[in-house]
Formats: sequence, C-alpha cells, structure tokens
Amino acid sequence: MNIETLLQQPEGKTLEFKRDLSSTKNLMKTLVAFANTAGGRAIIGVDDKSRTPLGCAHPLDAEERLCSLIADAISPRLVPNVELVTVENRSLLMVEVFLSGLRPHWINAEGPDDGVYVRLGSTNRQADRELIAELRRSVEGVAFDELPMPDLTVEDLDLAMLKTMVRGTHELDEKALLTLRLLKRNQGRLVPTKGAVLICGRERTRHFPDAWVQCGRFIGRDKARIFDHIDLHDHLPQAVDSILLFLKKHAMRGADFSEVRRKDVWSIPLEILREVVINALVHADYSQRGAPIRVSFFDDRIEVENPGILLPGMTIEDMRRGVSKIRNHVIARIFREMNLVEQWGSGIPRILSEAETLGLPDLRMEEIGMRVRVTVFLAEHLNVQQAAPEATGPTEAHDKAHDEAHEPMTDVEHIILAACARSSQSTPDLLKKLGYKTRTGNFKKALSRLLETGLLEMTNPQKHRAKNQRYLPTPKGRELLQKAAHDKEIT
Repeated sequence: MNIETLLQQPEGKTLEFKRDLSSTKNLMKTLVAFANTAGGRAIIGVDDKSRTPLGCAHPLDAEERLCSLIADAISPRLVPNVELVTVENRSLLMVEVFLSGLRPHWINAEGPDDGVYVRLGSTNRQADRELIAELRRSVEGVAFDELPMPDLTVEDLDLAMLKTMVRGTHELDEKALLTLRLLKRNQGRLVPTKGAVLICGRERTRHFPDAWVQCGRFIGRDKARIFDHIDLHDHLPQAVDSILLFLKKHAMRGADFSEVRRKDVWSIPLEILREVVINALVHADYSQRGAPIRVSFFDDRIEVENPGILLPGMTIEDMRRGVSKIRNHVIARIFREMNLVEQWGSGIPRILSEAETLGLPDLRMEEIGMRVRVTVFLAEHLNVQQAAPEATGPTEAHDKAHDEAHEPMTDVEHIILAACARSSQSTPDLLKKLGYKTRTGNFKKALSRLLETGLLEMTNPQKHRAKNQRYLPTPKGRELLQKAAHDKEIT
C-alpha cells in the first residue's frame, strides 16, 4: 500500500499517525504493540486528526534519532524498517514493524512485567500476566488447552459423557485420548490436558471459574434494563444447543409460542448465530480471568463476545477474509469430531454471505477491551412483548423456558430419539417405526419439541422441508438416552 493510500486510511490496529517526535513515549508503546500483535506502520510528520502531511523539519536527523530511540527503549531488540517518504514535497518518516518472532517485546523503562503492550483498535493496551504468557506460547507454537494438568488424573474426566458426544468417531481408548490431546504423558503418567478439563472435566468450574456462558435478554437497545437471563455451566459442546434454546425462547414472532413452534418461523438468523456461538466457544482465551462468554439479546441485535484478543498476526480484516488461526487446538478438534465446525476459516465468510442473502445489515466484528465481539443485527426490531413466551416478567418467562426444556420425554419422543440414535431417520422412516400412516398431531408435537429442546437436529437445517431431510440426536440427546438406559439398569 503506497503512502498516499495510507494517508486516506483511519488509524487502527496496524496504522498510527504522529505529528512529530516531541513525545516519543507513546510512539515506543505503539511500536512494541505492533511487534506483539499484528505488525503495523507509524507515520511521523502527519496531523493525526486531519491526516494532512506536515513533514519533518530535519528528516535525516529525525531518522537517526528515531533509530537510536528504538534501540535504547525496547527489548528484545526491535529492528523495524525506517524510511523517508515524500508527499506533497514534504518529508515523512515511516516506521514499518512486522509481527515479531521474539515477542513479547517491552519498554525497558517499565520492565518485562509491566512494559508489554498490545494493539487494540487504534489504542495500545498494557498486557497482563496471562496475556504475556499467551504471547510467549504463540511464538513457541504451544496451545493453552494442550498444556498438562499434572495434579489431576484420568478419573477427573467424565469420559462416559465424552463418549456420547463423539459416538461413532473414536473408541476413546488410551491411544485415542492421546491422539485427541485429551491426555498427555507427564513424568511417566497420563494426566488430563487443560482442554480435556474444559471439555469434560468433572470439576471444570473449580479449575476454570470463568469458563461458562452468560445469556441475557435486555429491554431496548442497551443494558439498562434486563428482562431475562440465564447462566450456563454446560460442557462446552453442549452449551451450543443451550445458548440457541435461550435465544429461541425470545425470538418468536408474536406472543403465541405454540404457533411459532408449529410453523418453525423465527425472527432471528439461527444458522448465523449458531456459527457465531461456536466460534466464540472455540476461540475464547480460557487463560483469561474475570469474565465469561456473553450472549446479549437486544431489540435490534444480538452480541456474542468471548474473552481474549485475536491471536498475534490476526486482524478483523483477516477474519472476514476467512483467515483462521486456532487458539484452542483440543477444543477445536473435539468440535470438529462432532461436526460442529466444518473447514477451518470457512465459517465467517459463509455467515457474511448468508447475512447478505437474507438482507441483513453487515455483521460487526471488533476487539473491545480484552474481548472479541461479533454483533448480528436483526432484520426487524423485537421488543420484549414480541419476544417473550409470556411477557409477565423475567422470572416467569425464564421458568417457563426452563420447565419446557426439562419435561420428561413422552413415549413417542423417546421412540423418535432412540431410532435416530441408531441411524439418521427421515420423516417416513419415523412414521413407519411408530406405526403411523400420516403425520399425526402427536408426531408433529413430539418432533417439534425434540428439535426445540436441542435433543434432535436436522441434517439440512437451512431447508426444514427438504425432501432429503433427516434427523440425528444432538450430544445432549445422546446423553439423555444414555442416562435413561443407565437409570433403567439400576431399577
């Protein structure tokens, strides 16, 4: 990109303008942040508001001074590309910094613990201990969720539950658990990895107290008033269905929930939201402390945000183009085994295209604080009276949603779910197993409830009435079947 084009760009993650070298402290922080985050260019001799070229009074002296400052102020040694460029007969200094393989860099005067900075938007943020460790791991090629937890044993994992989630893909013997990086050899014995505990740890929240999901339905377009909320502590793969169930409870057109269920009409783009939710669960930085994954439902939009900035070398523009870097290798691998994700990097471009097809506003992706937020805008505004099953208050709405999701299965529902667990079933297949000649009211009600409560899923969710439509149990559905079989054995 030439200098004329750069001057037309706003300041951001990889670009900053400076009038002069009168104050170099912030400039040094910017160069450190560039080196630690995704590279970037700092252009000196430009008005940072109007981006008008002002020039440097003594360009050669300024260049020499700047190179000396960089050498003295930053560790490990940073060697950016510094050059003089001319615009409108004015000499500017352009400092190009590349993502460094020696990160984290820091300001010498502040030290390696307090002087590390990263770039968030057009600002520099001081990195805390966890983020500094993440920067080091990214250089070494080590994923946080592949690190061993030497104080734990295999018994600390709920492998029975895990088997229901990856049924048919792995036997989950010792070799498979090692291959999936759920177990690791440490000092002569097998211990769980952090990813294993995050996926199926019996006491996950004790080891990772912020690895949960907070869902809220707000009144209006801000967080001033909350109508309904729920805290989800499900195993991560199961959290996908639970989050979508919460969103569905607040997404029908009008107050007649049974009518929405019957027609399968939703006022939110479920497939887009499913991809965004999965992306947040897979790419969250679980080493960060202080806040869970958040899903916020407003009248005009739904925001999904996860802790952790983008991995070094990644920008929002990269995400939109489909560039993908996996932060959590173990979690991503399990989600892949469960067919929750497809080809890496294809998800974001696909949902951007789908949003355009549906006539929705463009998705907004941004780094805010130490978090990544994706905003999905709705085609039409939903106020709480439209969105709630019964707009009688947060407690009643939440209780109704909760009760409906946990009612015991009817015989018809159990037969449908059990049949789909053996192999995918079409509607005619299910009718035959039930001895029905047509789609009776009981059949429709049972099938609809299994889908709404996240126990059953469609093989072709984009086209509900497709001729080749078949049904499969979700991991939550398989777990429920296994629990029912176990309870039957006990009795």
